[in-house]
Amino acid sequence: MKQVYLVRHAKSSWADPNLKDHDRPLNSRGRRDAPAMAARLAKSGLKVDGILTSSAKRTRQTAKAFAEAFGLGKDQILKEKKLYHAGPRTIEKCVRNLPESWNTVLIFGHNPGYTEAANHLRHDDYIGNVPTCGIVGSELDVKSWSDWEMARAKRTAYYYPKQKI
Repeated sequence: MKQVYLVRHAKSSWADPNLKDHDRPLNSRGRRDAPAMAARLAKSGLKVDGILTSSAKRTRQTAKAFAEAFGLGKDQILKEKKLYHAGPRTIEKCVRNLPESWNTVLIFGHNPGYTEAANHLRHDDYIGNVPTCGIVGSELDVKSWSDWEMARAKRTAYYYPKQKI
């Protein structure tokens, strides 16, 4: 069984209009939501083997909060520039190249690709928008990441900061 949790980056700052989009950091809400959502997912009992993150600053900052919550080291965090504003096909290609020793992975990226990807998974309901720091879990019974297909994977979880639990 291979599990993928797509995590949209936490809320980013627009305070400095001179920054390139790729370089925008988290704002105060993002710095609050990222560790809170990481703790929420960690409390579910999920065991994470690694993290794959877009190279954008806000995704790396979000991924760091999750890495801390799951006790992951730097060697368990991979950066992938192709995830910056990636769509479902690119996300799927990145998943297929994950280390085979990993069975459960958190992948950090951006909308609109993450909402599109969430709806490419087998599911019972449509997600109109994965909000910032939203998490979409999925699983597929395959032995190798090279066999991962988003259309065959089942959506197993959907969490977001304003969700009533």
